[in-house]
Amino acid sequence: MSRVAKKPVALPKGVEVSVQDESITVKGPKGTLTQAKPAAITLKLDNGTALFETQDEALVPLTGTLRAILANMVEGVSKGFERKLELVGVGYRAAMQGKDLSLSLGFSHPVVFKAPEGITLATPTQTEIVVQGADKQRVGEVAAKIRAFRPPEPYKGKGVKYAGENIIRKEAKKA
Repeated sequence: MSRVAKKPVALPKGVEVSVQDESITVKGPKGTLTQAKPAAITLKLDNGTALFETQDEALVPLTGTLRAILANMVEGVSKGFERKLELVGVGYRAAMQGKDLSLSLGFSHPVVFKAPEGITLATPTQTEIVVQGADKQRVGEVAAKIRAFRPPEPYKGKGVKYAGENIIRKEAKKA
């Protein structure tokens, strides 16, 4: 059995896990998430913990993956996930227009990004964007889509970057 799959998932108060034949549903204060699972993998719930088991040797790696996904789902519906982005460059700014994010990134037009359902966007300052949600994968995906509008360039570091991301700089040409 996978070492990851053997570790139980702690279920905090306010989080409910329900298991059907082919899916797992996690409900909490931040939302509801659903994940498909093979019928050969079983999920046992007892005393505020969840544990995966399987008899099929071919599904052992998938069991560890499902355990990690369930742990992320439990954390997402209880605490939520957050990804911060920074805008670097003269005139680069972000602003909220209702639920849409308007970005000025040096193009001749503003870039308008509509937040998908389940994702919350915020701009604490003009050069910061905060992406929040219960689903870790969707939060990362939305942050990557926003970053893709103008990825940081290696000479001056201008663009949209993750908070704390280190941009490797190149030296300019010399005459």
